[in-house]
Formats: sequence, C-alpha cells, structure tokens
Amino acid sequence: MPVIEFKNVGMIYPEETRPALRNVTFSVAEGEFICLVGASGCGKTTMLKLIAGLERPTEGAITKPEHIAMAFQQGALFPWLTVFENAALGLRQKGANESEVSRVVEKELRAMNMHAYQAKYPADLSGGQRQRVGIARALAVDPQVLLLDEPFSALDPKTTAELHDDLIAIWRETKKTIVMVSHLIEEAVSLADRVILMRDGTVDAIFPVDLPYPRRESENFHHDVMRIRREFFR
Repeated sequence: MPVIEFKNVGMIYPEETRPALRNVTFSVAEGEFICLVGASGCGKTTMLKLIAGLERPTEGAITKPEHIAMAFQQGALFPWLTVFENAALGLRQKGANESEVSRVVEKELRAMNMHAYQAKYPADLSGGQRQRVGIARALAVDPQVLLLDEPFSALDPKTTAELHDDLIAIWRETKKTIVMVSHLIEEAVSLADRVILMRDGTVDAIFPVDLPYPRRESENFHHDVMRIRREFFR
C-alpha cells in the first residue's frame, strides 16, 4: 500500500479563479524519495502543503499518514532560541520528557554535524548550518514522512553537495519516506528515486531514477538530467 496517495485532487485558493492543482493522481511508496520539479507556479509547493495538512483540497481525496514533519527554506529557525532549543521544539510540543528530548536532539544534531553548535543562536550560523538544524528538528519527532521545501535553494554549491550527501546517508539509514520540492533538475536526479515533473497544476510526467550513489559524476546521471530537461522545456 502507498504511504501517500492523491486521487483526482484539485485545489483552488479562495482569492484565485485559476486552480493551483487540477486532477492530480499519484502515489508514494513507503521509504521512497520523491522530488517534485517544475516551473514557478506549477503547483509544487501546494502539493507539499496538502501533504503536510497546511491546506485542504477542494476536490479529490488524499491518503497520508498522521506523523509528518516539514523542513522549510533556510531552516525557518526562531532567532531567540539556541540550536538545541530550536531542534527540540517539535518534541516538546509532543510532550516528550526532558531526558528524551536531550537524547533525541543530541542524536539528530550529531547526525547533521551540528552537535558542537547546540548552544549557538541562528545569527551565529551559516545558511547551511541553519538548514541542518531545521532538518534535525524535523527528524527529531520521528515522522513517517519528511517534507523538504527547496531546502538548499539559498546555499552555495559546496555546501549543497555536502548536505546532499548527509541527507542521502540519513535517508538510507532511517528508510524515511521523503518528498522534496526542488527548482533544479540536477538536484532532483542526484537525490530521488523518482522525479515528478509538474506543469500547469498537474503531474505532467514521472521519471524513475535508477542510479547508484553518488550520482553526479556518472555519464548516466547527465543522460537522465537531459531526459527530464527536454520534457521540462518542451
């Protein structure tokens, strides 16, 4: 059974006349890494909000698990809280006791190479470090599905590549289901099991990616990128 399933889903925002999504049907298997790509305004972020429960569809049906966490662009950290306190927010909202909070948060900060920075504030961190904390916070609540909204869009290429490696390592270890929005085809192919191309508010094409990691240096990587790029620009 799929862990996420959209059936003929449509979405129109109250202030709009044009639908943000129309007749979207697709599913995500447990443990799968999916990446949504497409031009601005194609419906990628709306899809993520529907999965997160931040919006409700105006038509169709969505099946999804209860435990979902989301990491936003640039980490979306509270500037008055330390790294540890930011990463602990979700757990504390769930009512975890302090010993559990300490154990889990330290574990996730170590996984994201941020344990040494736990007493610092977001203003003291680089963009990549803030994003690491945001991902650690999302993973700390042990979600069934991890959502990522263009998490690396504001980072330099070296930091992005390092975070890609860390994310793949965590995904392969935890076997979490991940749905990510990206504006870069290269990024999608380097990370995902399947790349879903959105166009005009619906699923235009789905591309399986069956390449060993790391992917960027292989000839087949460039072949898959060009295959999706041709469809993107048609």
